[in-house]
Amino acid sequence: MSRSWSRSVQALVGAATALAVLTACGGADDSRARGTADDPVTVSFWAWTRGSQEVVDAFNATHETIKVEFEEIPSGGLGGYPKIANAVKAGIAPDLLSIEYPQLSAFVSQGSLQDISGYLTEDIKKKFLPQTIEMTTLGGKNWAIPFDAAPQIFYYRKDFFTEHGITPPTTWDGFRDAAEQVRKASPKTRIATFFPDDPTFFQAMAWQAGAQWFRADAGTDAWRIRTTDPASARTAAYWQGLIDDKLVSTASSFSPEWTGSLKQGTTVGYLGASWGAGVLAGIVPEQKGKWAAVRLPSWEADRPASGMIGGSTFAVSKGSTKTAAAVEFALWMSTHEDAINARIGASTSSALPAAPAMVPIAKRAFDTSFYGGQDLYGLFEEAGASIGPDWVWGPSPGATNSALGDALGEVVGGASTLPKAIRRAHDATVADLRKRGLKVEDPS
Repeated sequence: MSRSWSRSVQALVGAATALAVLTACGGADDSRARGTADDPVTVSFWAWTRGSQEVVDAFNATHETIKVEFEEIPSGGLGGYPKIANAVKAGIAPDLLSIEYPQLSAFVSQGSLQDISGYLTEDIKKKFLPQTIEMTTLGGKNWAIPFDAAPQIFYYRKDFFTEHGITPPTTWDGFRDAAEQVRKASPKTRIATFFPDDPTFFQAMAWQAGAQWFRADAGTDAWRIRTTDPASARTAAYWQGLIDDKLVSTASSFSPEWTGSLKQGTTVGYLGASWGAGVLAGIVPEQKGKWAAVRLPSWEADRPASGMIGGSTFAVSKGSTKTAAAVEFALWMSTHEDAINARIGASTSSALPAAPAMVPIAKRAFDTSFYGGQDLYGLFEEAGASIGPDWVWGPSPGATNSALGDALGEVVGGASTLPKAIRRAHDATVADLRKRGLKVEDPS
């Protein structure tokens, strides 16, 4: 983990002081961590990840002094985050929340979460990948417990590639060549999809290229915003070329159009995350044995790199009076064999645990027969090790993603371009941060 990462993350406190972002972390009267079998402590938990109910059931079946009540909510992008935000404002939020890494800083900046540093000893932190601890540490304080890491992976139809003599690409130059070969072999078929409805898809590509969209300056207490840096510009130009030349599909993620193209064999690749292996197998189970996975193409053949698409954490809401019990349950979900087995066994999840000791458990629990028995978790671990260490999420992902998402729709419709889209995201982010009273350095 780079020093620049640590400095920038720890500077969040100063950069967000104007909003008093860290004032809502103490105050709650933390009740006993455990009750009794007759009078257990009850922890409320909201999440949308598949297998969550089964994990809760496994915990409740083996614990008498803490009980968990689970409510499934829409995924973050489909309304889960507004539901959480509204519940926090109304004082009716659950004790424990599932929050993805990109949104964590926003909830911290809004004063919605508790500082749980006192519960995470150094020994506990050592159970997790350093990258995930860094991503849940803001201003030197711990705000969430990591659940998984989500490095990028390229999944492809091995049978199609083999039949037409196409080599899975290891570089982005090679990816374009392979895309042309796919179209030549089958004019209606595309190598993969650029998802216009999912800003995190493009963000991860920029992250992989070395972009640094957000920086918190400890010296000036200001945020430095650069969505148009050279790495982002290079990524935008590259994907604009693929879109213009119609070498990739532009269907929305998980839409009927996209899933239909997978089933029909007119899309033969998927640029996803580690968790996407289970999702893909669930969409086209009839294609069992036809798919394989390789690391994401990189800009340089001898320098593998990855960003992250999603990835989940568990955070305690500011109003909870059951912090100790909530943290105990969250740690169990992330670091106990029974929890990993329950989640993966129930949902075909292919999540890469943030706790390395749990990776062998996940590997044994996940059925890789859809991928011909390939060692997916070995690939995931290698990809995880190549995640760029210098990416920091800013305090206003909603403004960034909203502007970028709107612009991406125009890009695939031909009314705009990716370079213009990242400029719009830049301007919207700067404007939003200034509106919220934060200091901003705009180097553009």
